[in-house]
Amino acid sequence: MSFLRLFICVVGVYSMFLLWAIAQERLAVPFPSIDGSPDARFKSALFIGTCQSAASTISSLIYLLVRRKPGQSFLSLIGLEAEHSASKSNGVANGVGQNGNHVDHHKKGSSFTERTKALIKVYFQCSLLITLAAPFGFAALAHISYPTMVLGKSCKLVPVMIMNVLLYRRKFAPHKYLVVFMVTVGITMFMGFSNEGSSKKHKVGGDSELTKNGLLGMTYLLINLALDGAINSTQDEIFAKYKVNGQQMMFFINLTSTVITSVLSVLPLPNIPVIHPSNSSKSELKIVLDFIKLHPSVRTPLAQFALTGSLGQLFIFETLQHFGSLTLVMITLTRKLFTMILSVVVYNHKLTLGQWGGAAVVFAGIGVEAWVKRRDVHAKRVMQEKEKAKIKIL
Repeated sequence: MSFLRLFICVVGVYSMFLLWAIAQERLAVPFPSIDGSPDARFKSALFIGTCQSAASTISSLIYLLVRRKPGQSFLSLIGLEAEHSASKSNGVANGVGQNGNHVDHHKKGSSFTERTKALIKVYFQCSLLITLAAPFGFAALAHISYPTMVLGKSCKLVPVMIMNVLLYRRKFAPHKYLVVFMVTVGITMFMGFSNEGSSKKHKVGGDSELTKNGLLGMTYLLINLALDGAINSTQDEIFAKYKVNGQQMMFFINLTSTVITSVLSVLPLPNIPVIHPSNSSKSELKIVLDFIKLHPSVRTPLAQFALTGSLGQLFIFETLQHFGSLTLVMITLTRKLFTMILSVVVYNHKLTLGQWGGAAVVFAGIGVEAWVKRRDVHAKRVMQEKEKAKIKIL
């Protein structure tokens, strides 16, 4: 049963996110119009975010309802009521607990309200960061190739370590500096060799991604990664402090994100670079609807992006819950490698020998990190087993 569950999780993560990656790259390419006007790119990162967060909200709620325990309240189901509070309330009747002591309902309700308010507040903070991060990732695709994007997104450790060293003077294990060095060298190789062996036309135009546009794309990607780091740390805080599970977090963060992006979409926003790049006085929603009317072919990748992204998140949380973060890291690492290869095949990217070498260096560096984690986890388990054996002897 455990092997079957793992097999389903691996197939789910691979299939959903490989299809998601194809849709994401397609959304960054110009779409043909039905009135003969020039092809145009779909620029509404806010609407793309709304589609995915709305689909993720629905899928996570369905998942929670399917896995609902008998007698579990709805508030407990979605994580607004702590499990221990719900169980304790079953033993309380007419203000008297199971041990005969009087229970102060007002105090209990007050603490519940405080917890709920604090939890919703931190969900809102996380959703706001996600709303800001997504447009930078989408904007980066206008300046760098998708394989470069995949490599960059595989390297969240780099900006996190750099910021920790510069701001907090924190020290890391020696192998982490090796990983950062390998990843940095690999990405530099991948971008620098992008015009190697190109046609004369490309050489004249400077096809290398170490150009002004390429560096702008990498800047957007770094901002996206920095915001992702803040999102990850906020999610860790939610897990540790409020004891919610992954699907509960997925539901509320996506619900809050949908509300935020929907409100922004109906407001007549000024021109905000990256987030709302438009000089029109129309709302984001009106611009999107007009674009879809003229470019109906955008509907399919939009729906594919939202649906596969939402289902992929469910498989990720299922893997994390039953098999741990180490297994998930190995799955996502190999998935990103296959995503890059699939992008090359589907969209006919021409990678040079130098770029393949750079990709190999990046994934080798990430592989070192995964191997060390696996070794440490194994050593920790061995120590725990030894401690248990000692206790049994005593």
